[in-house]
Amino acid sequence: MAAEATTIPLLTPYRMGKFNLSHRIVLAPLTRQRSYGNVPQPHAILYYSQRTTKGGLLISEATGVSDTAQGYPETPGIWTKEQVEAWKPIVEAVHAKGGIFFCQMWHVGRISSQDFQPNGQAPISSTDKPLTPRLRANGIDIAQFTPPRRLSTEEIPQVVNDFRLAARNAIGAGFDGVEIHGAHGYLVDQFMKDQVNDRTDQYGGSLENRCRFALEIVEAVANEIGADKVGIRLSPFADYMESGDSNPKALGLHMAESLNTYGILYCHMVEPRMKTIGKILNVPTVFSQ
Repeated sequence: MAAEATTIPLLTPYRMGKFNLSHRIVLAPLTRQRSYGNVPQPHAILYYSQRTTKGGLLISEATGVSDTAQGYPETPGIWTKEQVEAWKPIVEAVHAKGGIFFCQMWHVGRISSQDFQPNGQAPISSTDKPLTPRLRANGIDIAQFTPPRRLSTEEIPQVVNDFRLAARNAIGAGFDGVEIHGAHGYLVDQFMKDQVNDRTDQYGGSLENRCRFALEIVEAVANEIGADKVGIRLSPFADYMESGDSNPKALGLHMAESLNTYGILYCHMVEPRMKTIGKILNVPTVFSQ
């Protein structure tokens, strides 16, 4: 009798909304810092196509939603026509091999300096609390952060709109969907976490208020491109970049329950309780029944 074939769970198919994945291993978003002038370069065609399998899901490196979103050297954006056009052949190469490609949309908030900001202005955030200097992670990332400027209540809808327009641009570039980066101490996380958010308006104080910004982005993006093309990444237990929360379990549960009302495609939850740059793990999403 022939030996019974062993089934490897990670290699079994998964139906993710309208997408038929051939396996459950996902390329996590990996910051490459090779997009000169914030424009993706032709060599990314090879980079992403090499990592594509038929029916496999890829999440792009973090991609800025506006000219205020940047905080790392040579990271890509998707707010200009030039950037959209540069992404098109990269996405086409992934599709040519049968892959499914999502664009991770990013705004770093206060994890930046005036050198990355238009007209040398201060980075924007939920707060005006500065970050302490860091060790350089790779020799080129910034170590000194410019004190941020707290967004006024009236300015927040414009930032939400930046995410909406970036999602539209991502679909225009050919991406199959988008992942909103709501983790790791970046702008969305800066609103959610009570270690950072010290606001007294409707975007601060209670858990519901602190999550309002994230959910407004989810709603705007879902309305723009369809909830079935939207994911979000969250890291409630992480306190990376001085962005911790006093009750991460409540935060994670509230976000999960709230996201259910929008019917989005997935929530990419980061499990590691990382604290320093050396503990950052980009863990691929594993889908289970």
